[in-house]
Amino acid sequence: MIRVFITDDHTVLRSGLRLLMNNEPDIQVIGEANTGASAIPQIEALQPDVVLMDISLPDMNGVEVIRRLKQNPAAGYRILVLTMHPEADYLRPALDAGADGYVVKSVADDELLDAIRVVHRGRSFLRAEAVSVLIDDSPSPKPEQILSEREIEILRLVAHGHTNAEIGGLLYLSPKTIDTYRRRVMQKLRLQTRSDLVDYALKNGLLKSSGSGGDDRDA
Repeated sequence: MIRVFITDDHTVLRSGLRLLMNNEPDIQVIGEANTGASAIPQIEALQPDVVLMDISLPDMNGVEVIRRLKQNPAAGYRILVLTMHPEADYLRPALDAGADGYVVKSVADDELLDAIRVVHRGRSFLRAEAVSVLIDDSPSPKPEQILSEREIEILRLVAHGHTNAEIGGLLYLSPKTIDTYRRRVMQKLRLQTRSDLVDYALKNGLLKSSGSGGDDRDA
């Protein structure tokens, strides 16, 4: 039996959730609270298997409640955020605080029940939309993680405004070879224009040693 505790300030919603879960053969609601302050001591005393946690509570943010609950290393409960806020709003803070899953209230009943069972088994539950948010939030890889030293060198020279022929003369390579490198760099970085290359080089600190821009042999 999966023992669930509900934290939400909407009485009607709590009643509906309780009815939904108590009709399942493997899920039982053992407690509920409408504020963070009243939820914390009850959860610590009852030690439920899964805590459903809203983000918008009248006394404190649900993320802060999660953080306080997870401060106890012996706590065995799993926390599933159930909120009206889309993943873009609170997903990262909730996960950083210790949440084990994130579900918006607009999901179907079956998906919510599945999420409860998934987090109870020790896994994380995230919808496809949540995964996209995490990917978008991830830091971009550094140039040296994508490009070779030669490709970075050519990227810098292109960003400084040199033509393929000029770069070829500096590196003792043919203009055709430089153009091949240039196309490869743009493909790897998913860039479309020279302006994109310049913007990328600026953002990643590749133009700091440009000097006057007239002679880039040391660049």
